[in-house]
Amino acid sequence: MKFHQPTAGIRVPDGKPLGAALKRITHLGIGAHQDDLEFMAFQGILECYASRSKWFGGVTCTNGAGSSRVGKYKKFTDAEMMAVRRREQDKAAKLGRFSVMLQLDYPSSAVKSPTDPSLKDDLKKILAATRPEMVYTHNLADKHDTHIGVVVAVIQALRELPRSQRPKRVIGCEVWRDLDWLADADKVVMDVSGRDSLAAKLNGIFDSQIAGGKRYDLATLGRRSANATFFDSHSTDAATQVIFGMDLTPLVVNESVDLVDYVAGFIGKFEADVRSKLCQRLGRPPR
Repeated sequence: MKFHQPTAGIRVPDGKPLGAALKRITHLGIGAHQDDLEFMAFQGILECYASRSKWFGGVTCTNGAGSSRVGKYKKFTDAEMMAVRRREQDKAAKLGRFSVMLQLDYPSSAVKSPTDPSLKDDLKKILAATRPEMVYTHNLADKHDTHIGVVVAVIQALRELPRSQRPKRVIGCEVWRDLDWLADADKVVMDVSGRDSLAAKLNGIFDSQIAGGKRYDLATLGRRSANATFFDSHSTDAATQVIFGMDLTPLVVNESVDLVDYVAGFIGKFEADVRSKLCQRLGRPPR
C-alpha cells in the first residue's frame, strides 16, 4: 500500500500479513496526531482489545514536527522529535493490540490545506481496504485547525466510496474541545468504565508530550470522569468514565448535507436551550 508521503509507515503489531490485517479491522480510528487515538477512540480500542472477532486499526495523519519541546526534549530537532513520536505511537498500538497502525506523516500545513486532496485520497484508500463497521475521528466543533482538517478529509473520503463500502457509524470525538454542550439526546455516550489501568498505560506512553508539563494523561481521564458525573444531575452515576461523541453518520449517509450547517444545527440547539432556561426564570418569552 503506497501513500503520498514516501515516509509514511505501516506496522502490524502481531506480524499478520498486511492484507489480512487490514481486512480484519472492524473499528478504525483516524486522528491528527500521535496520541489522539488513545485519547478520543478508547471505546473502539476497548471493544476490540479482548475480542477474537473485532479488531481496531489506527491512522495518524501528521508527522509530529511541530510538537512542543521542553525538558529532556528541549534540544531535539524536528527530525528527532518526529522519530520519538512515531515510536511512541507504534508502542501504543502494540499495547492496545491494534490490528494495524498507519502513520501517514503529513505536515500539518497539508492537512489544513483546503486545496490539497492528498490526505483525502490516502484515507479513501485505507477505508476501501479495511471497510470498518465503525469509524472514530475528530468532531466538527473541535478548536484545533489540524483536527478539523482531518475530520473534513475523513468525511470527504467516505462520501466518495460506494455506499456498500461505507461504515455503519461514524463518531466525532472530543479532544481539543469537549462535547458536554451537546443536547443530551444528541450525545453519543461511550462508557469506558473499568479499564482505567489500560487507559493510563496507553496515555502514559506519550512521554514526549507529557514530560514538559502538559499532563494529557491525567486530563483525559479527568474529563471522562467529569463526563460521567455531570451527565445526569438527578441520578447516581451509572458509569465512572464516559467519552462523548458527535454522530457524523448522517453526513456519510447523505452527502448532500452541508458540514457547516450540520454542526451549526447542534450549536443552535445549545443556544436555544440556554435562552429558554434563562427567559423562563426571568418570566419572559425567548426570542
